[in-house]
Amino acid sequence: MTKQHYRLGIDAGGTFTDFILADRSGNVQLFKAPSTPQDGTIAIRNGLAQIADAIGRTPAEIVGDCDLCINGTTVALNALIEKTGVKVGLLCTEGHEDSLEIRLGHKEDGHRYDAAYPPAYMLVPRHLRRPVGGRILSDGSEYAALDEQAVTDAIAYFREQNVAAVAISFVWSVRNPAHEQRAADMVRAALPDVFVCTGNEVFPQIREYTRTSTTVVNAYLSPVMGRYIERIDALFEELGAQQPTRYFQSNGGLAPGVVMRERAVNAINSGPASAPQAGLCVAQPFGIDNVITVDMGGTSFDITLSKAGRTNFSKDTDFLRYRIGVPMIQVETLGAGGGSIAYLDDFGMLQVGPRSAGANPGPVCYGKGGTEPTVTDANLALGYLADGALLGGSIRLNRKAAIEAIRNKIAEPLGISVERAAIGIITLVNLNMVSGIRRVSVERGYDPRDFALIGAGGAAGMHVMRLAEEIGSKVVLIPKVASGLCAYGQILSDIRYDQLTSLPMRLDDNLVNLPLLNQTLRELRERGMSNLRDDGFGTDNHVECLYTLEIRYLGQVHECSVELSCDQLDAAGLAALRDAFHTRHKALFSYSEPDSPAELVNLECSVIARLQRPPMPTLPSPEEATAAKASGVRPMLFDAQSPWQDTPVYNGERLHAGQTVTGPCVIEELTTNIVVPPGWQATLAPSATYRLTPQD
Repeated sequence: MTKQHYRLGIDAGGTFTDFILADRSGNVQLFKAPSTPQDGTIAIRNGLAQIADAIGRTPAEIVGDCDLCINGTTVALNALIEKTGVKVGLLCTEGHEDSLEIRLGHKEDGHRYDAAYPPAYMLVPRHLRRPVGGRILSDGSEYAALDEQAVTDAIAYFREQNVAAVAISFVWSVRNPAHEQRAADMVRAALPDVFVCTGNEVFPQIREYTRTSTTVVNAYLSPVMGRYIERIDALFEELGAQQPTRYFQSNGGLAPGVVMRERAVNAINSGPASAPQAGLCVAQPFGIDNVITVDMGGTSFDITLSKAGRTNFSKDTDFLRYRIGVPMIQVETLGAGGGSIAYLDDFGMLQVGPRSAGANPGPVCYGKGGTEPTVTDANLALGYLADGALLGGSIRLNRKAAIEAIRNKIAEPLGISVERAAIGIITLVNLNMVSGIRRVSVERGYDPRDFALIGAGGAAGMHVMRLAEEIGSKVVLIPKVASGLCAYGQILSDIRYDQLTSLPMRLDDNLVNLPLLNQTLRELRERGMSNLRDDGFGTDNHVECLYTLEIRYLGQVHECSVELSCDQLDAAGLAALRDAFHTRHKALFSYSEPDSPAELVNLECSVIARLQRPPMPTLPSPEEATAAKASGVRPMLFDAQSPWQDTPVYNGERLHAGQTVTGPCVIEELTTNIVVPPGWQATLAPSATYRLTPQD
């Protein structure tokens, strides 16, 4: 760390906003405040007030003594989910006005043959998609000049319709952006208060539909994100921050507000994208680098997979039914959180989620007006949570209310007991989460038995052991800061900029243009380095450049990504690149064609400034080993076939490093409970992490 004493990570979730404060001595403290979606600064002020009370310093002194204040936010994600972005106009090549609706003829998996499945909501209605004449060809040459009168007419219509943002995406702009740039200049001059972005700026790679969709999503969200960033930046400037606030990107890196307000599409997965970095850090002391991190909060369940210390990325994927091209950490998100609502569908069958009680009114047991039973209510009814416990420092749980809601809404209509209804709720939400884990592992060629499960989020500790049993994982790691793991991951992350371009080229020895390929790789690196220098990093930081090339067999439609370790290829390096492509293709699709010609399509360079991490917490080891002592017992029910059991309850604050407890039991931490089911044991490691394994 620098001369400043603290590093602050803030993760604004749907129910709670989490705060992680780390200092140079290795102290890591977790705080939580109820989220305030209407104005995120309120939750941040409330959280800073908690921190100030705990450490005896004012919020201004804390912020002023931070080397970095980092914010992960769901603002862009929520705006896309709730369709609360701004009114967008689209300028596109004449004849391509309907590409957003045609969607390459694609329907989401599971709905391909469902004629009743509704079309995706269009972020730009048909009348606001304005055709523009002019044409750039695939070699970058101009076939027809830009029709500037069409641009002028579209501007007049956009002014009349009060659009707040304009997206511009012309065919083959990745080969020659001149038409897009000219149209953008005209729009900015005529509509100075309107946000403008072009496809070549947002996603400069081949695939016209992907580029147009990504650009439209960016235009739809950026003004919303910009207003949020303006408020957050003003708050931290008011408190005397010594550095610009950094915002967490979907690619796992940090960027300042001046960048993020122009590229809101890079913030869609801002919150959960930091979890895998924290998961790898938690697993490192145990010598584990294959991890599946599961984050179960109040409204959602997020899953990420890291193999051999590297986290999976995705590009050109459908997210909430919108095609996004920019690189994002691969996150599988389900509507399965503590606030997920249990209900009976039209056929009288029990369902859980994706509807959520959210922060307001929240689960019935919160006593804030909720009437529909949730997963948290079921956990409370089964004894995994204590009646009257204080949640998040401000919400006291009411077990009687939870039981009554389950009885009235689920048990009596089904003619079963409250206990069986609660077990059914937990079982169903667990099965939903297991299906999500299998999608990121089994369906992508990974055996989940080879991975440790990292439990994150306030609700994960009560479910993750059952998930491990279902997928066959033998190691579960739950850090003491599990309920704020995304905020924890933020303070461990680095500055990252991804540079993209297209360079269609055969990779045969006699057809490849190696000088052009090497020059393009160097140009991408220099653009990324320029971004780092503008951000104040680079000279004093260890900088890494990661290159990824998208290659396919000649005539194929889709590419696969191959990593490259340098920006200078010779004949031997080119041969090694082709071999790596064949190997990768076989791993993904079970076959390769070494005798078939390969062609390069897209290039990517990720420039990363590695930041000095704050030291990790270390628990003192007692001089003499002692057995853990339970602080009490509580009746709990673990399955429908077993009776209620008087189950030991351990206070996590009183457990020492090296102590082991055996299930069934519950470990109560300040912001989460860890349910250790029968047949499992938990050991507290010096790294402030519980290691849970099957009993010998």
